[in-house]
Amino acid sequence: MGRAAALIAGLAACAALALEAAAGERFAHGTLWRVSRPGVPPSYVFGTIHLADPRVLDIPEPVRQALARSRSFAMEAPKGGAHGWRMYEAAQLPEGQGLEAFVGSETFGKLRRMLAARAIPESLIARLKPWAALANITVTPEDYEGETLDQKLFGMARARRLKIEALEGTEEHISVFDGIPLETQVAMLRHTVEQRDYLVGMIEPTLQAWLRRDLAGIHAVNQRIAARFPDMAPHYAVLTRHLVDNRSVVMAHRLYLKLRAGGVFVAVGAGHLYGRNGILRLIERQGYRVRRVY
Repeated sequence: MGRAAALIAGLAACAALALEAAAGERFAHGTLWRVSRPGVPPSYVFGTIHLADPRVLDIPEPVRQALARSRSFAMEAPKGGAHGWRMYEAAQLPEGQGLEAFVGSETFGKLRRMLAARAIPESLIARLKPWAALANITVTPEDYEGETLDQKLFGMARARRLKIEALEGTEEHISVFDGIPLETQVAMLRHTVEQRDYLVGMIEPTLQAWLRRDLAGIHAVNQRIAARFPDMAPHYAVLTRHLVDNRSVVMAHRLYLKLRAGGVFVAVGAGHLYGRNGILRLIERQGYRVRRVY
Protein backbone atom coordinates (compact mmCIF):
# COMPACT_ATOMS: atom_id res chain seq x y z
CA MET A 1 0.00 0.00 0.00
CA GLY A 2 2.91 2.38 0.67
CA ARG A 3 0.71 4.72 2.74
CA ALA A 4 0.92 3.34 6.24
CA ALA A 5 2.30 6.59 7.63
CA ALA A 6 -0.95 8.31 6.63
CA LEU A 7 -2.78 6.18 9.20
CA ILE A 8 -0.91 8.01 11.96
CA ALA A 9 -1.52 11.46 10.50
CA GLY A 10 -5.19 10.71 9.91
CA LEU A 11 -5.95 9.62 13.42
CA ALA A 12 -3.95 12.47 14.87
CA ALA A 13 -6.08 14.87 12.84
CA CYS A 14 -9.19 13.10 14.05
CA ALA A 15 -8.01 13.42 17.64
CA ALA A 16 -7.35 17.12 17.14
CA LEU A 17 -10.96 17.54 16.07
CA ALA A 18 -12.02 15.96 19.37
CA LEU A 19 -9.92 17.99 21.81
CA GLU A 20 -11.71 18.43 25.15
CA ALA A 21 -12.15 21.65 27.09
CA ALA A 22 -9.05 22.50 29.11
CA ALA A 23 -7.70 25.28 31.27
CA GLY A 24 -5.05 26.24 28.76
CA GLU A 25 -5.15 30.05 28.60
CA ARG A 26 -1.53 30.34 29.72
CA PHE A 27 -0.46 28.49 26.60
CA ALA A 28 -3.23 29.75 24.34
CA HIS A 29 -1.08 31.35 21.66
CA GLY A 30 2.18 30.28 20.10
CA THR A 31 3.60 27.22 18.37
CA LEU A 32 7.29 27.51 19.34
CA TRP A 33 8.29 27.51 23.02
CA ARG A 34 11.68 27.77 24.72
CA VAL A 35 12.27 25.41 27.65
CA SER A 36 15.03 26.44 30.04
CA ARG A 37 16.53 26.08 33.50
CA PRO A 38 19.85 27.32 34.95
CA GLY A 39 22.94 25.45 33.84
CA VAL A 40 21.26 23.59 30.97
CA PRO A 41 21.26 24.50 27.25
CA PRO A 42 17.74 25.55 26.22
CA SER A 43 15.41 23.19 24.41
CA TYR A 44 12.46 24.00 22.15
CA VAL A 45 8.97 22.57 21.70
CA PHE A 46 7.28 23.14 18.35
CA GLY A 47 3.61 22.32 17.82
CA THR A 48 3.11 20.98 14.30
CA ILE A 49 0.04 20.21 12.25
CA HIS A 50 0.00 16.80 10.55
CA LEU A 51 -0.77 18.02 7.04
CA ALA A 52 1.01 18.29 3.70
CA ASP A 53 -0.65 21.60 2.78
CA PRO A 54 1.95 23.90 1.13
CA ARG A 55 0.97 26.70 3.52
CA VAL A 56 2.48 24.87 6.47
CA LEU A 57 5.74 23.91 4.75
CA ASP A 58 7.27 27.39 4.78
CA ILE A 59 9.24 26.95 8.00
CA PRO A 60 9.33 30.24 9.97
CA GLU A 61 12.77 31.66 10.69
CA PRO A 62 12.45 31.35 14.50
CA VAL A 63 11.77 27.64 14.06
CA ARG A 64 14.76 27.24 11.73
CA GLN A 65 16.98 29.03 14.22
CA ALA A 66 15.78 26.89 17.11
CA LEU A 67 16.47 23.73 15.13
CA ALA A 68 19.93 25.05 14.21
CA ARG A 69 20.77 25.58 17.91
CA SER A 70 19.69 22.08 18.89
CA ARG A 71 21.73 18.90 19.28
CA SER A 72 18.90 16.36 19.07
CA PHE A 73 15.45 16.03 17.51
CA ALA A 74 12.52 14.33 19.28
CA MET A 75 9.37 13.39 17.39
CA GLU A 76 6.16 11.58 18.27
CA ALA A 77 6.82 8.19 16.68
CA PRO A 78 9.49 6.44 14.60
CA LYS A 79 9.74 6.98 10.86
CA GLY A 80 11.08 4.70 8.18
CA GLY A 81 10.26 1.54 6.31
CA ALA A 82 10.26 -0.89 9.23
CA HIS A 83 7.86 1.27 11.25
CA GLY A 84 5.60 1.86 8.25
CA TRP A 85 5.33 -1.80 7.35
CA ARG A 86 4.66 -2.79 10.94
CA MET A 87 1.86 -0.20 11.09
CA TYR A 88 0.49 -1.57 7.82
CA GLU A 89 0.50 -5.08 9.26
CA ALA A 90 -1.08 -3.96 12.54
CA ALA A 91 -3.86 -2.14 10.70
CA GLN A 92 -5.37 -5.43 9.50
CA LEU A 93 -7.85 -7.64 11.29
CA PRO A 94 -6.91 -11.22 12.22
CA GLU A 95 -7.44 -13.91 9.62
CA GLY A 96 -11.11 -14.82 9.32
CA GLN A 97 -12.45 -11.43 10.43
CA GLY A 98 -13.82 -8.71 8.17
CA LEU A 99 -14.63 -5.03 8.65
CA GLU A 100 -18.14 -5.38 7.24
CA ALA A 101 -19.19 -7.53 10.18
CA PHE A 102 -18.33 -4.69 12.56
CA VAL A 103 -19.91 -1.75 10.74
CA GLY A 104 -22.72 -3.29 8.73
CA SER A 105 -23.27 -3.60 4.99
CA GLU A 106 -24.53 -0.06 4.39
CA THR A 107 -21.62 1.70 6.08
CA PHE A 108 -19.12 -0.74 4.60
CA GLY A 109 -20.46 -0.11 1.09
CA LYS A 110 -19.97 3.66 1.47
CA LEU A 111 -16.56 3.17 3.02
CA ARG A 112 -15.47 0.81 0.26
CA ARG A 113 -16.36 3.39 -2.39
CA MET A 114 -14.45 6.12 -0.54
CA LEU A 115 -11.30 4.05 -0.17
CA ALA A 116 -11.47 2.44 -3.61
CA ALA A 117 -11.34 5.97 -5.05
CA ARG A 118 -7.90 6.19 -3.43
CA ALA A 119 -6.74 3.01 -5.15
CA ILE A 120 -6.74 0.97 -1.94
CA PRO A 121 -7.34 -2.68 -2.93
CA GLU A 122 -10.77 -4.01 -2.00
CA SER A 123 -9.18 -7.07 -0.42
CA LEU A 124 -7.31 -4.79 1.98
CA ILE A 125 -10.35 -2.60 2.71
CA ALA A 126 -12.24 -5.69 3.83
CA ARG A 127 -9.49 -6.54 6.36
CA LEU A 128 -8.87 -3.08 7.88
CA LYS A 129 -9.40 -2.60 11.58
CA PRO A 130 -12.01 0.10 12.30
CA TRP A 131 -9.35 2.55 13.55
CA ALA A 132 -7.30 2.06 10.38
CA ALA A 133 -10.31 2.61 8.13
CA LEU A 134 -11.11 5.73 10.15
CA ALA A 135 -7.59 7.02 9.61
CA ASN A 136 -7.81 6.50 5.88
CA ILE A 137 -10.96 8.56 5.46
CA THR A 138 -9.97 11.43 7.77
CA VAL A 139 -6.95 12.44 5.72
CA THR A 140 -7.12 14.49 2.55
CA PRO A 141 -5.61 13.26 -0.74
CA GLU A 142 -2.49 15.42 -0.45
CA ASP A 143 -1.70 13.75 2.88
CA TYR A 144 -1.07 10.55 0.95
CA GLU A 145 1.22 11.98 -1.69
CA GLY A 146 2.85 15.14 -0.32
CA GLU A 147 5.46 15.84 2.31
CA THR A 148 3.93 16.74 5.66
CA LEU A 149 5.33 19.39 7.98
CA ASP A 150 6.56 16.67 10.36
CA GLN A 151 8.35 14.89 7.53
CA LYS A 152 10.01 18.13 6.40
CA LEU A 153 11.28 18.85 9.91
CA PHE A 154 12.54 15.28 10.18
CA GLY A 155 14.45 15.74 6.93
CA MET A 156 15.95 19.01 8.14
CA ALA A 157 17.08 17.34 11.37
CA ARG A 158 18.71 14.50 9.44
CA ALA A 159 20.46 16.97 7.15
CA ARG A 160 21.94 18.65 10.24
CA ARG A 161 22.98 15.23 11.58
CA LEU A 162 21.06 15.73 14.80
CA LYS A 163 20.51 12.76 17.07
CA ILE A 164 16.95 11.63 16.28
CA GLU A 165 14.73 9.96 18.84
CA ALA A 166 11.06 8.98 18.96
CA LEU A 167 8.95 9.57 22.05
CA GLU A 168 6.98 6.38 21.34
CA GLY A 169 8.17 3.01 20.09
CA THR A 170 6.47 1.27 17.18
CA GLU A 171 4.69 -1.37 19.26
CA GLU A 172 3.72 1.24 21.83
CA HIS A 173 2.31 3.39 19.02
CA ILE A 174 0.26 0.49 17.71
CA SER A 175 -1.05 -0.24 21.20
CA VAL A 176 -2.42 3.31 21.39
CA PHE A 177 -4.71 2.63 18.44
CA ASP A 178 -5.55 -0.95 19.34
CA GLY A 179 -6.33 0.26 22.87
CA ILE A 180 -9.23 2.43 21.69
CA PRO A 181 -12.36 0.51 22.75
CA LEU A 182 -13.89 -1.30 19.79
CA GLU A 183 -17.26 0.33 20.51
CA THR A 184 -15.69 3.76 20.02
CA GLN A 185 -13.74 2.68 16.94
CA VAL A 186 -16.93 1.45 15.27
CA ALA A 187 -19.08 4.41 16.37
CA MET A 188 -16.48 6.92 15.17
CA LEU A 189 -16.07 5.13 11.85
CA ARG A 190 -19.81 5.09 11.16
CA HIS A 191 -20.09 8.71 12.23
CA THR A 192 -17.19 9.82 10.04
CA VAL A 193 -18.50 7.96 6.99
CA GLU A 194 -21.81 9.83 7.34
CA GLN A 195 -20.31 13.22 8.24
CA ARG A 196 -17.04 13.10 6.32
CA ASP A 197 -17.69 16.23 4.22
CA TYR A 198 -18.41 18.30 7.31
CA LEU A 199 -15.43 16.94 9.26
CA VAL A 200 -13.01 17.41 6.37
CA GLY A 201 -14.42 20.93 6.03
CA MET A 202 -13.24 21.64 9.58
CA ILE A 203 -9.63 21.03 8.57
CA GLU A 204 -9.42 24.46 6.95
CA PRO A 205 -10.49 26.53 9.99
CA THR A 206 -8.20 24.36 12.12
CA LEU A 207 -5.37 25.07 9.70
CA GLN A 208 -6.14 28.79 9.73
CA ALA A 209 -5.99 28.82 13.53
CA TRP A 210 -2.64 27.01 13.40
CA LEU A 211 -1.27 29.51 10.89
CA ARG A 212 -2.24 32.27 13.37
CA ARG A 213 -0.44 30.22 16.07
CA ASP A 214 -3.76 30.28 17.93
CA LEU A 215 -4.01 27.14 20.06
CA ALA A 216 -7.16 28.46 21.74
CA GLY A 217 -8.62 29.02 18.28
CA ILE A 218 -8.01 25.38 17.40
CA HIS A 219 -9.84 24.50 20.58
CA ALA A 220 -12.75 26.76 19.53
CA VAL A 221 -13.12 24.82 16.28
CA ASN A 222 -13.21 21.62 18.29
CA GLN A 223 -15.99 23.01 20.46
CA ARG A 224 -18.06 23.72 17.36
CA ILE A 225 -17.78 20.10 16.29
CA ALA A 226 -18.69 18.75 19.72
CA ALA A 227 -21.72 21.04 19.87
CA ARG A 228 -22.92 19.86 16.47
CA PHE A 229 -22.77 16.16 17.39
CA PRO A 230 -23.64 15.91 21.11
CA ASP A 231 -24.57 12.23 20.85
CA MET A 232 -21.00 11.47 19.81
CA ALA A 233 -19.44 13.45 22.68
CA PRO A 234 -18.62 10.37 24.81
CA HIS A 235 -16.80 8.71 21.91
CA TYR A 236 -14.90 11.90 21.05
CA ALA A 237 -13.85 12.10 24.70
CA VAL A 238 -12.60 8.51 24.67
CA LEU A 239 -10.69 9.11 21.45
CA THR A 240 -9.10 12.25 22.87
CA ARG A 241 -8.06 10.48 26.07
CA HIS A 242 -6.30 7.72 24.13
CA LEU A 243 -4.76 9.73 21.30
CA VAL A 244 -4.03 13.07 22.95
CA ASP A 245 -4.11 13.19 26.75
CA ASN A 246 -2.52 9.83 27.56
CA ARG A 247 0.14 10.27 24.90
CA SER A 248 0.97 13.79 26.12
CA VAL A 249 1.69 12.40 29.59
CA VAL A 250 3.92 9.67 28.15
CA MET A 251 5.77 12.09 25.88
CA ALA A 252 6.38 14.57 28.71
CA HIS A 253 7.75 11.70 30.81
CA ARG A 254 10.04 10.57 27.99
CA LEU A 255 11.35 14.14 27.69
CA TYR A 256 12.41 14.28 31.34
CA LEU A 257 16.01 13.11 30.85
CA LYS A 258 16.33 14.68 27.40
CA LEU A 259 15.46 18.12 28.76
CA ARG A 260 17.92 17.67 31.62
CA ALA A 261 20.65 17.24 29.00
CA GLY A 262 19.28 20.20 27.02
CA GLY A 263 19.55 21.14 23.37
CA VAL A 264 16.58 19.09 22.17
CA PHE A 265 14.12 20.24 19.52
CA VAL A 266 10.72 18.61 20.14
CA ALA A 267 8.24 18.39 17.25
CA VAL A 268 4.78 17.14 18.24
CA GLY A 269 1.24 17.89 17.13
CA ALA A 270 -0.03 21.25 18.37
CA GLY A 271 -2.96 19.50 20.06
CA HIS A 272 -0.49 18.13 22.60
CA LEU A 273 0.57 21.62 23.71
CA TYR A 274 -2.68 23.21 24.90
CA GLY A 275 -4.50 22.66 28.19
CA ARG A 276 -3.93 21.47 31.71
CA ASN A 277 -2.87 18.06 30.38
CA GLY A 278 -0.71 19.53 27.64
CA ILE A 279 3.01 18.91 27.28
CA LEU A 280 3.94 22.53 28.03
CA ARG A 281 2.20 22.53 31.39
CA LEU A 282 3.59 19.10 32.24
CA ILE A 283 7.12 20.25 31.40
CA GLU A 284 6.65 23.35 33.50
CA ARG A 285 5.75 21.15 36.45
CA GLN A 286 9.13 19.45 36.04
CA GLY A 287 10.74 22.75 37.07
CA TYR A 288 11.42 24.39 33.72
CA ARG A 289 10.68 27.89 32.54
CA VAL A 290 8.51 27.69 29.43
CA ARG A 291 8.47 30.85 27.32
CA ARG A 292 6.86 31.56 23.97
CA VAL A 293 9.25 32.30 21.12
CA TYR A 294 6.89 32.31 18.14
